[in-house]
This record gives sequence, structure tokens and C-alpha cells, in this order.
Amino acid sequence: MVERRTEALHRDAEGLDTQPPEAILSLLARGQADAAQSVHAAIPSIASAAELIATRLRAGGRVVYAAAGSSGLMALADALELPGTFGIASDRIVVLLAGGEDALKSLAGAPEDDVAEAETAIADARIGSDDCLIAVSASGSTPYAVAALEAARRRGAATVAIANNPAAPLLEKADISILLETPPEVIAGSTRMGAGTAQKIALNMLSTLAAVHLGHVHDGYMVNLVADNAKLRDRAARIVSAVAGCGHEEARYFLEKSGGSVKTAILLAAGAGDAETAQRILERSGHRLRPALSAARGERERAVSDLVTTEPEKGLQGD
Repeated sequence: MVERRTEALHRDAEGLDTQPPEAILSLLARGQADAAQSVHAAIPSIASAAELIATRLRAGGRVVYAAAGSSGLMALADALELPGTFGIASDRIVVLLAGGEDALKSLAGAPEDDVAEAETAIADARIGSDDCLIAVSASGSTPYAVAALEAARRRGAATVAIANNPAAPLLEKADISILLETPPEVIAGSTRMGAGTAQKIALNMLSTLAAVHLGHVHDGYMVNLVADNAKLRDRAARIVSAVAGCGHEEARYFLEKSGGSVKTAILLAAGAGDAETAQRILERSGHRLRPALSAARGERERAVSDLVTTEPEKGLQGD
């Protein structure tokens, strides 16, 4: 039987309940920090998974999260942020939680074992060869997560597994496996703590790098954000101002002309004639802002050059 580090007793946990509050909290904080360190060893596999996800999204597919319990909450937290932060359409994101919506009210344990529910969820979501499924499980053996991954593979989907125990079944069945080898929990088996922290970090890194590949990040700015409140509209203006090198009020003006699209507003500020021209430039550049900016500035320089060369000719004709 494979050793489950997620169930082992932490070396410093003996007598935990007799310690002063500050000592307990200090141990818990160290446990979280130690767990976070485990992500570094997984960077190569996270990089491969991000490229796979970006490829599927770019081709029109979806990213699908499948998990149970606290791992499901980590997956859900990552998924819900993607539309607002990176402008990834919500219909391109699927979250499958053991127990369905009821799991958001009570994380009952029984649904984690429901293989039939996982298979039905995959079928109902019509997961197919265009999609990429990310299955998350601290133990790496949660029946719901394993069954969801197996069902997705049978339907031709690409698969990514995230688990905290080495040699876990989930890791052995996926196209790309991300092992987050976290130390034993301070509270043995309470994977909402260290394991969950490592999962959240890895998922955030995974989706962020995928967004970078898709052209949704430029110089550390989220240039594809959806500005649907006052705070985000102000952030969008600051991003346009910083990237395009224009004033804040100008940035607001260009955002209005772009219909709220940060990338389009930046190209307008850079010299694109109108929003339609900016959109065409973006499409030609694969919606990546850096080459689009070069193209927009090139068009502006050519337009200025043409104007300079035609004006003297007009003057000669008038003499």
C-alpha cells in the first residue's frame, strides 16, 4: 500500500494541545510555509500543464476542474477568478464538484466516493477531445477525482492531475502529473491546511501561466480583465495609461471608445485609427498585445511618413 504522507503525524505535533496559543499558531504558520515550498519542485510539470491548457483554450476547447472536498474548493476558487482577471469566457470553464451545488453548503464526505456521479458529470458536461481536465485530490486516490479523470480520458480529453502523495493512482493515470509533495499536516489528515495551500498556489500558477500563453498578460498587467465595477474600471484606466504612456483621462477616453476593452484602448492610444482597426490588428497578432503594439505603431509611422511625402507634392502642384 502506498504511503500517504497526508495522513501521517507531524513530527512536532505531539503535545500540540498542551502548548500556548502563540506556539500552536507558530507551528501552524510554519506548516503552511513548508507546504508552500513543495510547489517549487513541481514547476516543470506545472509549466507543461499550462501550455497544454492554453493550447486547448486557444483551439476553442474548455478547461475543466474536477475535485471533491477541500480540493474542490481550491479548484473552484481558481476557476471563478478566470473570467474577471483574464477575460476567459465563463462558458470555457467547467467546474465539477463531488456532491454538486450542495457541496457549497456542506462538504459531506460520501460524494467523494461516488464514481457514478463523476462519470455522469463528465458525460453531462459533454467533455471531449477539445477539452483539458484538471483533477485535484490531496490523497491522489479520491474515487470521484480518479473516475472523472478516467472518464475524461476515454472521451479524448487531455488530462492533468494534481496530488500531494507520490505514486498516487491519480498521478499515474494523467497525461501530465503535478506532485505537490507536502509534509504531514500539523493536524494529521486535515488537508485543507498545508496540502490545500500548495494546491491553491499550484492552481494559481497554472492558470496564470496559461493566461500568459494566451496573451492575457503584458508586462505584469492583466490586459484582458473584465472591468465590471468602479475599482476595476479605474484599474483598467491605469493599465492603459501605464502601457500606452498616456494620461489617466486619455486612458478613460480610449476605454470608452474601445467599449471597455483594455487591449483595444491601448492600441487606440498607440495610434490605431479606430476600434475596428485595433481589433483587426489584435486578430492578426493572435490577440497578443506586444506584437499588436508594434504593428499599430508601425501603421502610425507609415501614415505620418505618407503625409509628409504627399504634402510637398500638393505644394508643388499649387505653384
